[in-house]
Amino acid sequence: MEIKYLYFLQFVVVEMLSIYDSALPVSTILKEWYEEESKSNYGAYIPFVGTVRSEDGIDGLSFDIYEPILESWFEAWQQKAKERGAIIKMAHSRGDVMLHESSYISSVFSPKRRVALELIDEFVEDFKASAPIWKYDLKDGKRIYALDRSTAIKGHGILSK
Repeated sequence: MEIKYLYFLQFVVVEMLSIYDSALPVSTILKEWYEEESKSNYGAYIPFVGTVRSEDGIDGLSFDIYEPILESWFEAWQQKAKERGAIIKMAHSRGDVMLHESSYISSVFSPKRRVALELIDEFVEDFKASAPIWKYDLKDGKRIYALDRSTAIKGHGILSK
């Protein structure tokens, strides 16, 4: 797997997986993905954008990512998508993301609408359950592990099931 570093923005691109330091530039990412695939013969492009919402008095969220497991998990999903004639793209934040900013974007490109609809739902749900990304609340200038809103990752670490 090739990792490319682009210096005009601080993020890492691993094939179709991007990791950004801080909030995601949603419009830029979605436009870029659309333009990259606009000449492909995909009939469906379905994006999902996750935004930090106000709850429990937080000022934002902060994220740690274990990239080797994330890359492996994402590669497995790319294979599932490929078997159905589709591709998946994903971007996630590392570090602090404030209220009403985006920390997560994924998109499915597919020849068929039904495949894209099913894949985006399956992918987002599995991401929430399996991706090695740890969430912290930003509250009163402190970074506090969000245990009550974290999902245990099967077979990994102290929160494993």
